[in-house]
Amino acid sequence: MDDPASTENQWYVAATAPRGDEPSRVLKAEDMFGIFDRHGDIYQVSSSEQGLYQGGTRYLSHLELRINGQRPFLLNSTIKKDNSLLAVDMTMPDLYESEVLVIPRGSVHVFRSVVLLSQARHEHLRLVNYGDRTVNLNVEFRFAADYRDIFEVRGVHRPARGTMLTPDIKDDAAILGYRGLDGEMRRTHIQFHWRPDQLNASSCSTALRLGIRDEIHLHVSVSCACDDASVSQGDYYQAIDRIGADTAASRSSVAHIVTSNEQFNDWLGRSAADLDMLVTETSHGPYPYAGVPWFSTPFGREVVPDTALQTLWVRPQLAKGVITYLAATQAESLEPERDAEPGKILHEARSGEMAALGEIPFKRYYGTVDATPLFIVLAGHYYRRTGDRAFMETIWPHIERALDWIDHHGDWDGDGFVEYARHSANGLIQQGWKDSNDSVFHADGNLAPAPVALCEVQGYVYEAKLLAAELAELLGRGKWAQRLRQEAAALKKRFNEAFWLDELDTFALALDGDKRCCAVRTSNAGHALFSGIAAPDYARRTAETLLAVESFNGWGIRTVAEGQSRYNPMAYHNGSVWPHDTAIAAMGLARYGFKDKSLKILTGLFEAAVFLDLHRLPELFCGFSRLPGQGPTLYPVACSPQAWASGAVFQLLQGCLGLSFSPEKPQIRFYHPRLPNYLNWLRISNLRFDDGVIDLALTRHAHDVGINVERKEGDIEVTVVV
Repeated sequence: MDDPASTENQWYVAATAPRGDEPSRVLKAEDMFGIFDRHGDIYQVSSSEQGLYQGGTRYLSHLELRINGQRPFLLNSTIKKDNSLLAVDMTMPDLYESEVLVIPRGSVHVFRSVVLLSQARHEHLRLVNYGDRTVNLNVEFRFAADYRDIFEVRGVHRPARGTMLTPDIKDDAAILGYRGLDGEMRRTHIQFHWRPDQLNASSCSTALRLGIRDEIHLHVSVSCACDDASVSQGDYYQAIDRIGADTAASRSSVAHIVTSNEQFNDWLGRSAADLDMLVTETSHGPYPYAGVPWFSTPFGREVVPDTALQTLWVRPQLAKGVITYLAATQAESLEPERDAEPGKILHEARSGEMAALGEIPFKRYYGTVDATPLFIVLAGHYYRRTGDRAFMETIWPHIERALDWIDHHGDWDGDGFVEYARHSANGLIQQGWKDSNDSVFHADGNLAPAPVALCEVQGYVYEAKLLAAELAELLGRGKWAQRLRQEAAALKKRFNEAFWLDELDTFALALDGDKRCCAVRTSNAGHALFSGIAAPDYARRTAETLLAVESFNGWGIRTVAEGQSRYNPMAYHNGSVWPHDTAIAAMGLARYGFKDKSLKILTGLFEAAVFLDLHRLPELFCGFSRLPGQGPTLYPVACSPQAWASGAVFQLLQGCLGLSFSPEKPQIRFYHPRLPNYLNWLRISNLRFDDGVIDLALTRHAHDVGINVERKEGDIEVTVVV
C-alpha cells in the first residue's frame, strides 16, 4: 500500500507517538468512519488520527465529554461483536466543592453509546444516580472541526489551505464549515436533542439536577455534508433499528463458521464483523475498503487477492462487486501522470480536497503491477465458485484487455516477464504489494534499478493465463484457451530457470532492470507456491526456508528473513509480519501438500489474535521473535481493522481443509482436509452453491477429518479425498 516506512517516501505515514499507547475504538458506515479513544472521545492531540471522517476529510477533530469540568473515570469500553456500536461505562471520581464532598466516586454511572449511519454519528448519553443524595451536574461537550485531508493527518505538509467559515450557532445546534481550495463547502452539523443552557462555536453545556435513583438521557448527532447536500440525521434509536436490519440482511447470504474452540470463534467472529464493517456499497455493488484509518477507500491490488479471494468461499457476492467495480474503472488510455495504461487495473481511488486538486496522485491511480493479473485470477476463481456464466460473458472484454496489458505494457522488454517502472514523477517507485521505496534490493542492500520483475507477479500472471484459458473455453474461444495454456507453460519454465536460487533454497525476490537476481530470502517466494508456478522440488525447498527460524518468527512469516541485508523487524516491508502475506504463503504450502506447515502458520496467527485487542489482527506487526508469555509487538501506524488481515483466517481454513468448488456438477471438494489439534470440530452452515445451500459438520480424527452433511437443499455433491 502507499504507506512505506521509509522516510524517503513522500507518502510516508508520520508516527510521532505509537498508536499502541491506548487501544482505539473504530466505527465505520459506508464512506464515514470514526476513530475514538476508549472514553468515546475524539481527543485533540496534534499527532492523533482520531476524528470523524467522511470522503477523505476529517469533519470532526475534537469531541470531549466533561462533567463538572472532569473527565469521567473509565470502567469499561468495548465495541459490540458485530461492530455496530461503541459502548462505554464510566463513573465520576470524588468531586468536592470548598473541600466538601458533593459527589462520591462511584455514585453516578455515566453510560455512553455511539453508532454511525448515513453520514452521521449518533450518541446516547445516560446518567444514573446510584448515590444517597441529589447531585448537580454540569454536562459539557467540547468540539472542533479542522477539515484536514487524510493525507494531512498522515503527515503530508500543504503550503496552503482553504478558509474556515463563521460558525452558525442555533438554539440547539452548531454548524461548522470550511471552504476548500477545491471550491467545495464542507459542513459539520452538531445537533443537541435538547435545549442547552450555553452553546457557542466550541462547546455546549447544560446544568442538570439528578435525584436519588434518577436517570437522564441525552442524545447528540453529528452529520457531515459537502456543498449544499442535505443529510437526514434521524435519531439514535432509528439508527439502531436500521443497523440491525442491514446487518441481518447482509449476513443472510454469507456462510457461517463455528468451532469447538471459543477463542477461535472470537477470532472468526471479529474477522467477519470487520469485513462487514469495511464493505461499502458502491454503484457497482459491495466493495471492501482496505482499512481504517489510512486506507478507507477502494484499492485494487489489496482487495483482489487478499480480501475478495480470501473470502470467496464464504461470501462470493463480495467478489462479484469487486470484479464489477474494477472492470468499470479499468484504464482506457495512456496517462503517464497516473501510471495508467490501456487495460490496467486500478491501484486506488481517493476523494478529498488534496485528490481533487492533484496535490496527491491518487484520485484515480494505476501504479500497481499486480492488480491486473490478479483481476483475472479473481474472475476465474469466481466462476469456479459460482458457475455464473452470464457474468463471465459481460466481463470477458475486460479480461481480454487485461491480458493485452500483460503481454504489451506489462512486459517492457518482451522477455516474457511482467515488469514495472513508474511513469509518474509523483507516483510510487515500487509498484508491487511491498511498495516502500526500499523494499526491492540486492543481497548487498543496494536498491534494484527499474524495470523490476517481481517474483510473485510472474506467478500471478501464470495463474491468470490458466484461469483465463478455462473461461475462454467456457465461452467458446478455443484458440484463446490453447494459446493461453501454452504461454503459461512457457512462463513456468522460464520462471523456475531465472528466479530459482539454489544457494538460498528459495526464489529470488525479483529480477532488476539488468536481469540480475535480487538474491534475498523474502516472503514473496510464498506467493510462487500460492499461484502454483513453482516446480515441485523447488516448492519443497522453499517451504523449508519459509518455516525456518529466520523467516517464521512464531506468529507469521517475516517479509524479509532475519540476517538478510535491510532486515529490520520494525520496517514496514523489510522484516515485519503481515497476516495476509503469511496466509497467502500458507495457502501455497497447502497447495503443494505441506499441510503440517499450513497448520503451524494457522496456529501462529490464531495465537497472535488471542493476545491482541478485540482479537483483531492488524495490517501488520513487528517481526521480532516470539517470546514466552508475550504477544506480538505492534507496528505504530498499522491499520486496524484492515480488510486483508481480517480475511486471513478464512483463507487459512480453506487451505488446511483443501476446500474447492467445481460448478459443472456442482461439487464441493475437500482434498486431504486437516484441522489443528485445538479444533475438535468445525461446522459450516448456510454455504450457498449454485441454487442450493448446505450445512456441513467436520470432525477431527487422528489422521484425517470426517465430514457429514447436516442439511442440503439442491443438487450439491460433496467429495472428500483423505
